[in-house]
Amino acid sequence: MEQNQPDYLTPNPQHVLPSLPNATTVLVLGILSIVVCFITGIIALVLANKDLALYNANPGAYSASSLSNIKTGRICAIIGIALQLVGLIIYIIFIVAMFSAVATNEFR
Repeated sequence: MEQNQPDYLTPNPQHVLPSLPNATTVLVLGILSIVVCFITGIIALVLANKDLALYNANPGAYSASSLSNIKTGRICAIIGIALQLVGLIIYIIFIVAMFSAVATNEFR
């Protein structure tokens, strides 16, 4: 008994939408911005904004998974930049406190 039904589970390459050009890059740079430094977060935000503009111009031309990667990478980049800025503020406060402690001990 042979069935002539199409197999709906196998992907058809004609219907696969391309991903956004920098989707994976934005995701990787966004994650790296949390771990390494905020420069990668800034780069990720710039690339994400370009790809979001590309997606908004023609939403049906790109895959939903690449849009999800862009959004996730963008959120990670924002979190990474915020964490690095908080760390920078803490370092500045620490340095100012150390200089003020040294300056008060020298004038006694």
